[in-house]
Amino acid sequence: MAAIVGVHGIGKYNYYVNAGRSAAGAAEAMRRKWDRYLHATLGSESAAYFSEIAYFSHHLHDGKDDDEPKSVAAMETQAQEVLAGWARNLGLGEHFTGALKSVTGWLLDKLDGRSAAFAKLFAPEVATYLTDQARRESCRQVVADVVRRNRPKVVIAHSLGSVVAYETLWAHPELEIDLLVTLGSPLGMRHVVFERLLPAPINGRGERPKNVGRWVNIADKDDIAAIPPALRESFTGVDAEELVNLDWIDFHTAEKYLGCPALDPHLRPFIA
Repeated sequence: MAAIVGVHGIGKYNYYVNAGRSAAGAAEAMRRKWDRYLHATLGSESAAYFSEIAYFSHHLHDGKDDDEPKSVAAMETQAQEVLAGWARNLGLGEHFTGALKSVTGWLLDKLDGRSAAFAKLFAPEVATYLTDQARRESCRQVVADVVRRNRPKVVIAHSLGSVVAYETLWAHPELEIDLLVTLGSPLGMRHVVFERLLPAPINGRGERPKNVGRWVNIADKDDIAAIPPALRESFTGVDAEELVNLDWIDFHTAEKYLGCPALDPHLRPFIA
């Protein structure tokens, strides 16, 4: 059985709290769930596909027991800017006017309940990762340590985790993997993520990390985190791209992505 390392996305701090504020406990709880999700695609219910999940969410939070997503009024300026940039990518309000707090409040009022809840998770965590360099490095170090410890052939990274994994693999060229799978990735999101990547894109294009043999990107066509869903327009070295239709409600969950049939042909060669 191939070793697979997972890198999670936004909104996973509750795993840390529920595990008694243990990152190891949170990682193991998520590993068991991700294994169940992947069984829906690959079968073999007794198999343990994931060797470990790189759990980093606690590095993006202040560590309080009630550390929940902040209200728009309490968001830091950077989070408000992320929210506004994300909304522009959605086509909401191309020309914002007025104070940033008023704009972000107006944006959330325009969104339906699920999209607004997503935005309250997405904006603060993405902003923290991209603007707080100490926390950014802590997240990347977690991923590097897990990959180094497990020596996987495959890394599957979901949502914000695809950004963390991409930067980690660039920062650690010694960590060679055969396959990187990005699911629901915001890597190509202009004016929010793309221009802030490390290393910075050159002439408007990023590139597959040199230590990655193959890169597969899968995104739901309506995923509001994966804007644009296709990465080939922004990155050199995306070997395969699958635009799928997962669910009109749960368009961004790891459960839906890991259970997606589009994963099968890319992962099957790595299953003994």
